[in-house]
Amino acid sequence: MTSKAKAEKKENNQVEITFSINNEKVQEGLDKAFLKTRKKINVPGFRKGKVPRVVFNNMYGEEALYNDALNILLPEAYSEALKETDINPVDQPNIDVVSLDKGKDWVLKAVVTVEPEIKLGDYKGLSVTKQSTTVTAKQVNDELERMRNRQAELVLKEDAAAEKGDTVVIDYKGTVDGKEFDGGSANNYSLELGSNTFIPGFEDQLIGHKADEDVDVNVTFPKNYQAKELAGKDALFKVKIHEVKTKELPDLDDEFAKDVDEEVSSLEELKTKTKDRLKKQKEEAAHDAIEDETLNEAVDNAEVVGGKIPQAMIDSDVRRQMDQYLSQMAQQGIDPKTYYKITGTTEKDLQNQFSVDAEKRVKTNLVLEAIVKAEKIDVSEDEIKNEVKDLAAQYNMKEDAVRSALSDDMLKHDVSIKKALDLLVDTAKQDKKATTKKKDDSNKKSSTKKSTTKKSTKSTSTKKATSKKSSTKKSSK
Repeated sequence: MTSKAKAEKKENNQVEITFSINNEKVQEGLDKAFLKTRKKINVPGFRKGKVPRVVFNNMYGEEALYNDALNILLPEAYSEALKETDINPVDQPNIDVVSLDKGKDWVLKAVVTVEPEIKLGDYKGLSVTKQSTTVTAKQVNDELERMRNRQAELVLKEDAAAEKGDTVVIDYKGTVDGKEFDGGSANNYSLELGSNTFIPGFEDQLIGHKADEDVDVNVTFPKNYQAKELAGKDALFKVKIHEVKTKELPDLDDEFAKDVDEEVSSLEELKTKTKDRLKKQKEEAAHDAIEDETLNEAVDNAEVVGGKIPQAMIDSDVRRQMDQYLSQMAQQGIDPKTYYKITGTTEKDLQNQFSVDAEKRVKTNLVLEAIVKAEKIDVSEDEIKNEVKDLAAQYNMKEDAVRSALSDDMLKHDVSIKKALDLLVDTAKQDKKATTKKKDDSNKKSSTKKSTTKKSTKSTSTKKATSKKSSTKKSSK
């Protein structure tokens, strides 16, 4: 359809493509446009939809068909021009007509935004923090204690005061300035003292009291409390303690081991299995830490040629992140309207949330794809098959369903990105000493590697919806 499409680079990651539609195709387009148009017009002497082409041309002129013909021909012509010039736009094109001369090829121009070029810096052999995968006897014992606590039974404390760690069954009614407020009361509520479930000071004031006692609990809501009408306010809670229960831990013996794990027959076997499990967790955590550190450094070392990532790519990333997040909410039975209501947020708030790191996520994707290209990373059919098997197992789907949801190109892209990440890890040098991380660093894992694999089988977002808690409980914010 097109002939001699040409591409010319412009500023700001834009390319101007000049392409034409040959006259033979133009005539086909005009014929289709005429058949579409004549169904809508009435011409005296002819039944509706039966006016001859020559009569139409004499009455309206062939030019009256140009707009419809162009709309019919343009999608295919533009697509062919992209293939011919090997251009991959990241946004919708701006198309202008150069010429629509009668009897000649039609000529058009499309200005498109493309991915920026990435100039890679160092990405192999990077220095990273040394990660320990050693499992100590104390860590094994601590894990066994956690198992004991999960197996603990709550037993009534007869005529004994509540202590930290005990569970109390209470009624409570809260007031602010003498008035009750929404969410400030409950009956027969089980509260573990020391769990920090309620606002600061509430649980502490129940320690030392017994069953059947009435306790006045005075607290102050945090200034940043989620319910603004209560933020910073003093409150009085009238509390009735019905029961005090304490944890009764099972003995750490062979019977306990068999209770918590049917596959072991002794405490020593449970210890060995626990140690192996902790070892695997540490190895996975070490791998992830090295991957994150090398990836962040590789991205920092890379340069976006032209210095700017197109806004269209950033906007597209934000939309994708939002779609994945809301899709996960939908799988939990929460539609967007309900989500915004229970979290007290808006669509704009969610958009702003994902906009914060959008540019870094886009650059990360571009850097990984540049590494794939620089290293000439290829993906075999066997690797694609293994990826399908892994995804099917991960998302409890049939392999055929995964295949139908993801194209070979998408699977190949995902596997190649994983291989690029493995390259970063495998060549890294663990020669840095660990330093105390800042609080903000704990979430830096962000969605870099996760957002690079554009899976459509299931959302990869790890965020969960927050539910509105009772007013006496801590704000989820």
